[in-house]
Amino acid sequence: MTQKILIFDASTIISFTMNGLLDEFRELKKAFGGKFIIPVEVREEVIDKPLKIRRFELEALKVQQLLDDGILEMSSVLGIKDSEVSKRAKYLIELANGMFVSRGRDVRLIDSGETACVALVKILKEKGVDSVFAVDERTTRMLIETPENLKDLMERKMHTKVQLKNEHFKNFKGLKIVRSIELIYMAYKKGLVRLKGDLVLEALLYAMKFKGCSVSEKEIRELKRIG
Repeated sequence: MTQKILIFDASTIISFTMNGLLDEFRELKKAFGGKFIIPVEVREEVIDKPLKIRRFELEALKVQQLLDDGILEMSSVLGIKDSEVSKRAKYLIELANGMFVSRGRDVRLIDSGETACVALVKILKEKGVDSVFAVDERTTRMLIETPENLKDLMERKMHTKVQLKNEHFKNFKGLKIVRSIELIYMAYKKGLVRLKGDLVLEALLYAMKFKGCSVSEKEIRELKRIG
C-alpha cells in the first residue's frame, strides 16, 4: 500500500492551534490514515522558538504534545536525514529570494520552514513517494501555483515596481497543496468537529481566514454552498 504523507508548514499548524482546533487536528490525523510530517525547521518555528516567548509558550506546549503523541512526526521517520532536507532548503531559499528585485535589492519571499517543506516534498518525489504540502501562507502558495501573478501582488503590497527573474520558477512547480481551510472543511464533512449546528461550518471557515489562512470570500461561499 502506498503511504500517505502530509507535510505541514508552520502556518497551517498555527491556524489550528490559535483556533483551538487541535482535537479536530488529532481526529483528522486518525481519519487520514497516513503521516503528518514536519521538518526540523518547522519544529523550530512552532515549538523551539515559541517556548522561549511567554506570549506563545502555551501554544508551543500544545504542539509539542502533538509531537510527543505521534500525531506530528519528524521527517527523519521517512528515512531522510535532516541534513539532506536542510541542504536542499538552503539551495531553494537562495533561488526563491533571488527571483524578484525591487529598488536594486532582492525581495525576501519565503522563510526556512516553508522552504524546508518544499525541499522535503521534492526529495520524496525523487524517491517515487508522493506527498501533499499543507501551507496557508499566500506568497508561498502563489510561488508554487501561480508565480506569474506574484509580481503584480508584490507591486501592490510594496507600492513600487518589481523586476522579475523567472528562470527559477520551475524549481517550485508541481507540488500538491492544501490549506487549513480545506483540512477543517474535510474534518467537518467527516463529522470530526465537536460543535454542532447550522453556523458551525461558516464559523470554522471564517476562523481560519481571520487567523492567517489566505482565502477569498468567494471560496468561503463555495465551501458553504457544497457543505
